Amino acid sequence: MIAPSITPTSVNLSQLRPTIYELQPQLVEWRRRLHQQPELAFKEKLTAEFVSQKLREWGIEHETGIATTGIVATIDSGKPGQVLAIRADMDALPIQEENEVPYKSQHDGRMHACGHDGHTAIALGTAYYLSQHRDDFVGAVKIIFQPAEEGPGGAKPMIEAGVLKNPDADAIIGLHLWNNLPLGTVGVRTGALMAATECFYCTIQGKGGHGAMPHQTVDSILVASQVVNALQTIVARNVNPLESAVVTVGKFQAGTALNVIADSAQLSGTVRYFNPTLGEHLPQRLEQIIAGVCNSHGATYELKYVRLYPPVINDAAIAELVRFVAASVVETPAGIVPECQTMGGEDMSFFLQELPGCYFFLGSANLSKNLAYPHHHPRFDFDEAALGMGVEIFVRCVEKFCI
Repeated sequence: MIAPSITPTSVNLSQLRPTIYELQPQLVEWRRRLHQQPELAFKEKLTAEFVSQKLREWGIEHETGIATTGIVATIDSGKPGQVLAIRADMDALPIQEENEVPYKSQHDGRMHACGHDGHTAIALGTAYYLSQHRDDFVGAVKIIFQPAEEGPGGAKPMIEAGVLKNPDADAIIGLHLWNNLPLGTVGVRTGALMAATECFYCTIQGKGGHGAMPHQTVDSILVASQVVNALQTIVARNVNPLESAVVTVGKFQAGTALNVIADSAQLSGTVRYFNPTLGEHLPQRLEQIIAGVCNSHGATYELKYVRLYPPVINDAAIAELVRFVAASVVETPAGIVPECQTMGGEDMSFFLQELPGCYFFLGSANLSKNLAYPHHHPRFDFDEAALGMGVEIFVRCVEKFCI
């Protein structure tokens, strides 16, 4: 187990208003039902049906089937004002769950190992509360239930389908339950929170031959090994040391026999950065290095570079709104954690390119309950007390923004 980076704190849920505090058991029930039926990207049919069923029960106007399985619900106060969007992702991961809990995944090889079941439950709780308290805000709220955050990405097709229109959203917020922070903390900051997510696939073509006669060959493994080493100089020597970036080769495949020099080798990896200006420099430098090493050995290469998600960059004004609200909900010694950046990626970034907004982390780990395994781990789980806190933060953001 990897412990959270901040010492766990005692949490007082009395900061939740009574109606949300009383909703907590229902939030847990919804989350556990969703946890038992995890679904992969663009296949979230059971999840979407459950969300739509609840929205219908509460008389909330919504559209289904957006970007295959996405949903957008609109809660109108009936009074003129601004429109705030709230985004929650719904998809699970291709992981076999190892937790032995009553709500364990019933779908073999699939698991909510990143908290998206909690995100959906929090969004449902927020929708329910707002639908029952329309006099407490003006304008409207759009709640976006998004598929496929884990890949290939559902945010962009939902935007292209018009989820931010009719009525037009003025800003957007979203949260991620975060086991890198303990319950009772909120990670929120202005500017870059999460990194751009990009990947590359490279085939290096040499000339195969007998392992005892290397002079007749161009050893693709030797060339590829030098490429791996040389790529590490990009961050070390081509990126300002005050910036942050990662170039990782995570996959290396070559060879079929111990006495045969392989004619080709395949490398693939990921590139991460916060500063958008690095978006052109890093792939250019990566290819320059691959080309230079290959040319020096008489090898050739094929390179495919794929841009997945841009960096998650928070607007200063909306981040301050979230920070102000969160400070009144999580009154613990640790409280607000501004130094919460991660090189992980998120397609919430596409929404933040369209609108001013803020994506933030809601601490959900609890070491005393053995709930601190990292995200994407087969024993990932979180302290469900965070669910009510998430609803309270969202509702207070609506009440402060939609005025």
